[in-house]
Amino acid sequence: MRSNEELQKDVQDAIKWEPLLNAAEIGVTVKDGVVTLSGIVSSYAKKMEAENAAKSVAGVKAVVEKIIIDFGEIVTLDDNKIADEVLNAFKWNWDVPNNTLKVKVEDGWVTLEGVLEWNYQKEAARHAASKQLGVRGVVNEVIVRSESEDEVEKEDIELALARNWSVSTQNIMVKVIGNRVTLTGTVGSLYQKDEAARIAWNAPGVWNVDNELAIEYDRLKF
Repeated sequence: MRSNEELQKDVQDAIKWEPLLNAAEIGVTVKDGVVTLSGIVSSYAKKMEAENAAKSVAGVKAVVEKIIIDFGEIVTLDDNKIADEVLNAFKWNWDVPNNTLKVKVEDGWVTLEGVLEWNYQKEAARHAASKQLGVRGVVNEVIVRSESEDEVEKEDIELALARNWSVSTQNIMVKVIGNRVTLTGTVGSLYQKDEAARIAWNAPGVWNVDNELAIEYDRLKF
């Protein structure tokens, strides 16, 4: 296991590597694999980028995000304008079906509601909303309801996990009940945990993925 200091340096280097981020703006502290991010950034997109960078580092078990958004001299848009910009962004995004989602904005916080067929569409909507000027946070309450009448195939998910280089050597068990998939076992990083869930979501007919994977970092695996 790496020390807190080693993991802290790896996270700092990962943040430094992202062009969107200024590493000097973001503080990093680590204790027993739990990373806390602090500081001030000028957009919600930067806040999410810092969190994603930290999650990508092997050995990180959890990320506590305390970053504050300060738009500075940028003119802050009112909530109605932010809602219009989010809806317009959806129109230009091929992964978000037109006129399927409702957008509510309060004090810069965007709430997304509606029903989509695939989880990647839900994530695309969240990503598009997060990039708009004036957004302070995104609450994604979109429901995934596949129109596929096929049963969720446990073996297909297991094979998809085995094909993916980043999680193929991990100890992942798949359980399927109806439209719900549950993942248990261990992986070496938050990135692998998220990637395993993404793969499971890609199976036709999946409505829910319960990601119960534990993170156990082993230096020898990397």
